[in-house]
Amino acid sequence: MTLFPRHVDAKTRRHNFLRAFAPAWLKCPLLWFLPLLFLGVFFFLPLFKILAFTFDLSALTTSNLQLAFRVLLFTFYQALLSTFLTLLAGLPSAYLFARYDFRGKSLLRALTAVPFMLPTVVVAAGFNALLGPRGWVSVIFPLSSFQFTGTLGAILLAHIFYNTTIVIRIVGNALSRFDPKLEQAARSLGADSRRAWWNVTLPLLRPPLLAAALLVFLFDFTSFGVILLLGGPRFATLEVEIYIQALQLFNLPLAALLSLIQLLSTLAFSALYTRLVTRTTVQSAPRSAESNVRKAGSLREKIFVASFIFLLSSFFILPMLALPLRSISRLDANRADRAQIQTGFIPDYYTELFINRRDSIFYVPPVRAAFNSLGYAGATVLLSLLLGFPAASALAKPGRLEKILDPILMLPLGASAVTLGLGFIIAFGRLLTSPFLVPLAHTLIALPFVIRTLQSSIASIPDRLRQAAASLGASPFRVWQTVDWPILRRATLSASIFAFTISLGEFGATALLSRPEYPTIPVAIYRFLSQPGGLNYGQAMAMATLLMALTTVGILLIEKLRLPGAGEF
Repeated sequence: MTLFPRHVDAKTRRHNFLRAFAPAWLKCPLLWFLPLLFLGVFFFLPLFKILAFTFDLSALTTSNLQLAFRVLLFTFYQALLSTFLTLLAGLPSAYLFARYDFRGKSLLRALTAVPFMLPTVVVAAGFNALLGPRGWVSVIFPLSSFQFTGTLGAILLAHIFYNTTIVIRIVGNALSRFDPKLEQAARSLGADSRRAWWNVTLPLLRPPLLAAALLVFLFDFTSFGVILLLGGPRFATLEVEIYIQALQLFNLPLAALLSLIQLLSTLAFSALYTRLVTRTTVQSAPRSAESNVRKAGSLREKIFVASFIFLLSSFFILPMLALPLRSISRLDANRADRAQIQTGFIPDYYTELFINRRDSIFYVPPVRAAFNSLGYAGATVLLSLLLGFPAASALAKPGRLEKILDPILMLPLGASAVTLGLGFIIAFGRLLTSPFLVPLAHTLIALPFVIRTLQSSIASIPDRLRQAAASLGASPFRVWQTVDWPILRRATLSASIFAFTISLGEFGATALLSRPEYPTIPVAIYRFLSQPGGLNYGQAMAMATLLMALTTVGILLIEKLRLPGAGEF
């Protein structure tokens, strides 16, 4: 019995087989060409230009170096403090999801993941709607001494809101597969719960715990939108100071010096995280996650489960609920009279998105910003798939070359969006009048996520199916159409949604690169929040609500389409 039909001669069979598997031996020179060319022109060239700017000795003055040291010190301080508080909130939450079964568990787990993908301007707007000077708390409980925005506490709270899910997913995933017999053996030898945790569980959880802490620290270290909108220039980190020096003071040499410091720091932390992430799996008699889950038994356990369900639900729901409610309500934050609150659906702020009240020729309607964002997001999806498919195909079965080039493709994750935006300004200054730089910057940020999403699906395609199709005379395109595409369909859609949502909410690079007449939704929200007046504030709330709705739908679709066994991050 032969796999080839009898009516196909040997020469035709050999020709079809070689045509079907041509990509396998041509992948090194061809599959890597476009991704590496793109990274070389739009990532390494801007970074090289930043490095060249730092050789300008005019920036190395005493005052500039003191400023850089002060900003770097505060950046480390707020990132360390945010990481510590996130671990305090995340570790008990990870234990809750890893060890206990309760009603609504999957919904609450998904709810904790939504903030991680929300744009920073949406998170800032949500906390502003809840705790800001025009927020619900300030109106319902008017306290003249209460101030939320412009404080370090606002930054820390938003960072905890953002990054708690990292600890829940990384540490909780390791803890759920931990063999409980080790703790039981320790207790049988006389150890209480605290000593069993300290001497048995914690040493085994140290690698995933360190990996989670480093990832949280990296995100806090490169935070931009949260600090700019909730903290302000008074709490300038490296990211915010780069933005101020480049866009407001036009001091590009100093901005380049700060970008170099920020880039070296984040790359060091990224390399350390990459080294630790391979050790996050608990190797001591791992168990399935379901075998470690149980109902709360004792009164103490029931109190713990009920308390954290309430705390997590309140913490993650209130800011996201305050935002849409604030966008359809009129509040007078300067009066204690609660009768000033108009409830019910009041669409004024949404209808104002389409109106130019002052008839200014320079006014850009917010609805046009929405169309700009959709256009940029569509272009980002196309570019990310065009570059991501060949790179993911090459990485599906990595050889020596692929193992070397894989971390190079992930380098944009270690560079901040603000640094990328500054690099684009320095390298492509003459092209800043073109709106095409924005989707190129968005593609750099989205490409690593797209590659990782596609890579696992391409690697899962059995070679025997391709061989069978080729042996029956199918052309390479026919093999891809009938074998590869049905398997890759869900992953492609998931990768597209990933790129779309990342582009839709990207703020750091866009704030530097977008032209005034082509703003995006996040840039328009920032503009409205920066301007006085209740109407501007209401329009910012309305736009942030729409952006939150689009992002949440994208996140839920990604969770639904994600392949079983795919990594958490």
